[in-house]
Amino acid sequence: MSNKQSSLQTHRKNTQLDTFENTTNQESSSEFLEALENVRSKIARGPTPAFNEAHVIKAVEIIADHKIVGRTTLSNELELGIGTTRTVLKHLKRWDYIVSSKLGFTLSQNGKKLLHQIKSKISQRVQVPNTPLAVGPVVVALIVKNVGHKVNRGIEQRNTAIRAGASGATTLIFCDSKLIIPSQKKHSSKGLKQIQKVLNTELNPQENDAIILGSGINLINAEIGAIMAAIKLLKNE
Repeated sequence: MSNKQSSLQTHRKNTQLDTFENTTNQESSSEFLEALENVRSKIARGPTPAFNEAHVIKAVEIIADHKIVGRTTLSNELELGIGTTRTVLKHLKRWDYIVSSKLGFTLSQNGKKLLHQIKSKISQRVQVPNTPLAVGPVVVALIVKNVGHKVNRGIEQRNTAIRAGASGATTLIFCDSKLIIPSQKKHSSKGLKQIQKVLNTELNPQENDAIILGSGINLINAEIGAIMAAIKLLKNE
């Protein structure tokens, strides 16, 4: 048995021992995932919204960063049409995650709670070097906290990112203070240390964290793919 296989087996065995912590994490994830799905769902007999759960997360984060934001600014930062952005805001307001005024939109108390729940599971995103680990000119990394034991080969996360319009996604595991590739059949380990150096500086990964590298034609494209891949992984809890 290789050292990598031994590390992965030990890692998965150890993470299964803390049942209480895993149950608590599942409940926390379930709550905010349900909230995202509620915002994303159709209103009455209207058409299916032309945005996904990652756009909801980005919208909440952008509103929080700006404190108060207008529709045009949000549209530009999400890179969504003004009509789709209006729908995002309509859905967020319907579920009492934002409040509106003449000056723009701000997070409600429920919105601040949702933001806290998101941050408890999904880290901020950082741009990392483009290496053979990922495809696409722009690569964004994020951490999905304490779900490394749920990662198989990362195919589900990759496919989810592609369906969201990204070029792809690569899922890694932080185990024994280093990054591990679940399957090296289709990925080169070249550039792994370079990426880990950025992650250690910017995101500080912890044991049993999963790291997703989303890639795309531009920053928002890669970021939306990475977030959707993270949501897919959390739904597997």
